[in-house]
Amino acid sequence: MSKKIVLCCVQCGSRNYSVPSGNRADERLEIKKFCSHCNSHTLHKQTL
Repeated sequence: MSKKIVLCCVQCGSRNYSVPSGNRADERLEIKKFCSHCNSHTLHKQTL
């Protein structure tokens, strides 16, 4: 079973995405995704 990474919106702080971790243990993931709370595409960062 693979671990999941939770992504958090930078603007509003909502945690609305989870992705499989893969082999990215050395750096934190940052992706631009759509936030339904902000209603726009914003930067999402990996939470701990």
